[in-house]
Amino acid sequence: MAASRAARTPRVSAMAPAALIVLLAAVAALPAATAEMPRLVHPPKADGSLTLLAVGDWGRRGAYNQSQVATQMGIVGEKMDIDFVVNVGDNFYKNGLTGVDDKAFEESFTHIYTAKSLQKPWYTILGNHDYRGDALAQLSPVLRKLESRWVCMKNFVVDSEIADFFFVDTTPFVLKYWTDPKKSKYDWRGVAPRETYIANVVKDLDAALKQSNAPWKIVVGHHAIRSSSQHGDTQELLQLLLPTLKAHGVDLYINGHDHCLEHISSRDSPIQYLTSGGGSKAWRGVFTPNSDKLEFFYDGQGFMSMRLTKAEAQVAFYDIAGTVLHTWGLTKGAH
Repeated sequence: MAASRAARTPRVSAMAPAALIVLLAAVAALPAATAEMPRLVHPPKADGSLTLLAVGDWGRRGAYNQSQVATQMGIVGEKMDIDFVVNVGDNFYKNGLTGVDDKAFEESFTHIYTAKSLQKPWYTILGNHDYRGDALAQLSPVLRKLESRWVCMKNFVVDSEIADFFFVDTTPFVLKYWTDPKKSKYDWRGVAPRETYIANVVKDLDAALKQSNAPWKIVVGHHAIRSSSQHGDTQELLQLLLPTLKAHGVDLYINGHDHCLEHISSRDSPIQYLTSGGGSKAWRGVFTPNSDKLEFFYDGQGFMSMRLTKAEAQVAFYDIAGTVLHTWGLTKGAH
């Protein structure tokens, strides 16, 4: 099955930087949403396990405890021997990057996440604040050449054999960014018209999920589908994206956007909603439960870890002191 899938979908090993740069350059030349989501291959460890960290909403040149979060990520990353980092967007505040030569890239990323354990691929999507700057700059192979771990695309799949991670560009789904941007200006190059782009993204995701034979199916987006914090549920994702996730038995949805740590269980599907948006500025002081089951909520900074095998998933949330705030585990088939 893997051979036939490879014939249909662009694939490249995460362990081959030169090949990855070529792929990213090719992807940049393609339409924003193609008939196939680009697929990167990142094999699990020799023992069949996969370990990772997830963080979002961080790019503030170390301020608002970003540096403290980064320190603890390095410590936990070393203990877990992580394979990669899932970066859920809002990478550079407040208005993204001005271009590929913007010093904010080094000041908020390179000079902050310096631990040896974090020198692994950062699989990255854009958040709404990234779209307020030069969105294409973050997708550029130029940044990949500056930082070999920076892997940023709008929609793509990371194939880790025991898990497929489907990264989805959620910002264009949110209507108010188009109709009521207030004083912000969004970089919609390669995205407009909105309806066509969204339809293509959902179609491509549906096709990629159908192809997946991985034991774990994990979707990553910037915006929350379910959240009890300031931004709350994203109605456009509930209507336009969630049905596809439910139809294909997606296990986990990982997001940022709300500056908190959160775990919500769906009451009508196996999906677990995991928010890891505590990379820097937090403490919004808003808590509004929704109709799904709230397992954990922390209105502060921190990050999330995950360990996967074919049969088990283990998740933990940490604060800026490295304290474990919440853990959750599931044996495949138990739900």
